[in-house]
Parts: sequence; structure tokens; C-alpha cells
Amino acid sequence: MTLSPLTRTLLEKAATDNGFDRALAPEGEWLGFASTQCPLRIWLGAFGDAFLLAAFSHHNVSGALGEYGTPMVAPMPKGAAEGRTVPDVPALHRLLRRAFQLSKALPNELLHTFENQVAALPKTTEAERLVVQRVGQNLFRDGLLDLWEGRCAVTGLAVPELLRASHIKPWADCESDAERLDVYNGLLLAPHLDAAFDRGFIKVQDDGAITVSATLDAEARAILGLDHPLRVNGLADGHRAYLPWHRERVFRTAGA
Repeated sequence: MTLSPLTRTLLEKAATDNGFDRALAPEGEWLGFASTQCPLRIWLGAFGDAFLLAAFSHHNVSGALGEYGTPMVAPMPKGAAEGRTVPDVPALHRLLRRAFQLSKALPNELLHTFENQVAALPKTTEAERLVVQRVGQNLFRDGLLDLWEGRCAVTGLAVPELLRASHIKPWADCESDAERLDVYNGLLLAPHLDAAFDRGFIKVQDDGAITVSATLDAEARAILGLDHPLRVNGLADGHRAYLPWHRERVFRTAGA
């Protein structure tokens, strides 16, 4: 793996354009980068003009990249957990942008950010605790926007101002801040779906299929667009850990 000057320049630009603004010491022909905005480190390389390589320091990020790139089987640089290959520079930009988003959103990072932001805040009175809660809820929303790439998980609506960060297990029922700030304990939804989910008129199966409560009549279903099959796209195992709680405790069943 030998990088030409042009390839080296393209890799450096892909890194800096997508949030990895700190150059690390190269490891052989691997170019290393870090970020001032997220904890993820990356290494970039290439095999001629055939494909480009990206290796990542965090398993949880690389494991959540889904369809972005193909898992890499080539030897990786020291410190890398997993890697991906992509066919061209535009695909590399998409891969790195997604990795950057995920690194900011995944559970431990939100929790660390929250703890840092509220460490000096008073928490004695109810008003003070509400301020702390608001900080957490804003971070949670930002995390869901990153995780779902600013789109409703069901409809694909891409107007962030209209989207709602819907907890699967509500904030008040969570046993810890780790649960409250776990992005897998949430769905990014259009307003009508958020309301229906929050009030138990719909539930999400483990495969993403949405089931509508029999307590919602046909006219209401039609008005809400719930009279045809709907599905949550991009569910992960982390979501499936919370969804049973909602199905058992929030979803409305006939006669209940």
C-alpha cells in the first residue's frame, strides 16, 4: 500500500472536511487523524486506484456503520478496532461523515458530555433539577438527530424542526442517566408518530414493523396515515433492548 501525492491529498481532505481536524503521526502508509469534537480516531489508506480504506478506533462506531462501506479484511494499523473499504472518494466522505455523527451520538459519549455540562449546576430545588433535565433532553435530541441522520425513522421526513426525540422508556422511568441518554432508548419521529407512540397507540416490533392499537378507530388511522404498513428503518440491537418495555407498559390493548 503506497500512497501517491494526489491520493494522500484526497485522504487528508476527506478527513478534515468531515470533522477529523487533527493529524496524527502516520503509521507506515496509513494516515492517522483525530477530532477536536469527538473521541474517534481514524486511519486512512488506499490500495492503488481500486479502493480506499478507513480504520476506526471504536468498535461501537464501526459496528453501527451499516451499509456505509464493506468490512475490511486487510491488516489494520495499531489502535484500530475495525475497518471499512469504499470504492471512491465520494463514498469515503459519506463513510467518514457517518462515523463522525455516530461517534458523537453513541451512548457513552452523550453521558460523558452530560456529566461535564451539569457537574457545576445546582440540583437542590425542583427548578434546578428541571434545568439539568433540560440539558439532558437537548443532548438526547441532538444524539438522535445524529443517529438517524436528521430524518424521521419511519417516514424519512428531513425537517429537523419538525422532528421529535421520542424516548422508548420515558425519562422519568429510567433507572439511570445512562439509560436516559442512551440514543438506542429513542426514536426520531415526525410529530404525529411521536404522539401516537408516546400515548401507546402504536408499538414497534423487533423487526421494525409498526402495529397500531385496536383502540384507534379506522377514521383516526386514515387521518394519521396509519392505515397502511409502516416500519422503523435502521433498528439496532440496542433499540430491541428497550422496545419490550414500551410494548408491555405503554401500548394500548383492547379492553385494557
